[in-house]
Amino acid sequence: MRALLRSVLGLHRTLIVFCGAMAVLAVVSLVGLVVDDRTLLGVPVWMKPFKFAVSFGVYSLTLAWLLTLLKRAPVVARRLGDLIAGMSTVGVGLITLQAARGRQSHFNVSTPQDAAIFGLMGTLVTALWVVTIAVTGLVLLHRVGDRPTASALRLGLALCVAGMAEAYLMVGSTSNAGGVSGAHSVGVPDGGPGLPILGWSTTGGDLRVAHFAGLHALQALPLLLAALRALGTRVPVLADDGVRLGLVRVAATGFGGLLVLLTWQALRGEPLIYPGPSTVTAFAVLVAAVTSAAAAVVVAGARRVRTGPRPPVPARA
Repeated sequence: MRALLRSVLGLHRTLIVFCGAMAVLAVVSLVGLVVDDRTLLGVPVWMKPFKFAVSFGVYSLTLAWLLTLLKRAPVVARRLGDLIAGMSTVGVGLITLQAARGRQSHFNVSTPQDAAIFGLMGTLVTALWVVTIAVTGLVLLHRVGDRPTASALRLGLALCVAGMAEAYLMVGSTSNAGGVSGAHSVGVPDGGPGLPILGWSTTGGDLRVAHFAGLHALQALPLLLAALRALGTRVPVLADDGVRLGLVRVAATGFGGLLVLLTWQALRGEPLIYPGPSTVTAFAVLVAAVTSAAAAVVVAGARRVRTGPRPPVPARA
């Protein structure tokens, strides 16, 4: 336990404190879900703070670890982490404030105060996106671990940046009247039937699906690599760095394809759980391509492991 505590305290301190605050907010929001029966658009008012607390907690914990790997620019990395923690605190704080007031936080321009809060949230989202791009640039310039690790982090960050950009589609391409500017759903009003907890629409398209997938690629790819390393102790071919590197790249490419597919599906007003023939066909093609590419990487790696390195050619006398 002491070793775990020391390792956690060795991460970016401000982001770790923010992560702890998000854990507290998640608990408070759960209590609010139990004792407060108010709803917004058919959803309990404390559901949004709970979801954002969990999401930002995971995001900040990941960055707290990642930024410690940037040994060549520790001061810049620390400042970027401080910026992310500060902006995230204000952003999640505004969402929590609106929930406590029983007001919609996103897309709400019905009063000058609500419009100001939503405008500030939009500014913070853009700033957070820019800072995350800066972190991505630093990771590209640094050697962070071995090649599979570096690839997982760089590609995960690139997909995370793309997932963040999905938020602009919610504001730019969907706009309703009546004090609301923008929407999560496409083809149906926000607040209709949705999936439990997640709230993603079951009657129309929902841009939050691709947004979620892109954001959490930053965790998915390093976790995939960790799983490959663990399996490598039992499956010799997965112990090869070249195989792990290839599989991480294939997974990232598949993740990017899924991000495009989910966005396309949402913009056509199609629910995630009720895909049409075009979506099913595209998904099947994507799965087949990713599976084939992964199989090719494993087969090539197995051949390399089996034959071993070629002996050096003796020099001629």
